[in-house]
Amino acid sequence: MQIFLNGDGADYPDGLTAAQLVDRLELRGKRIAMEVNGEILPRSRYSEHTFNAGDRVEIVHAIGGG
Repeated sequence: MQIFLNGDGADYPDGLTAAQLVDRLELRGKRIAMEVNGEILPRSRYSEHTFNAGDRVEIVHAIGGG
């Protein structure tokens, strides 16, 4: 299935969860926020949320500083 990640279309296996996507992108343990089709996806739902073809996913990194 194709999803759009940060504006770029890419093919992923059917049934891919948000947690699996985080692992594929090597973002586990990093401070990120994920939005799916315009709505924030809580981190507590990453393992249960499965993507659908055509979903638009935005992932941003939180950057600290001071």
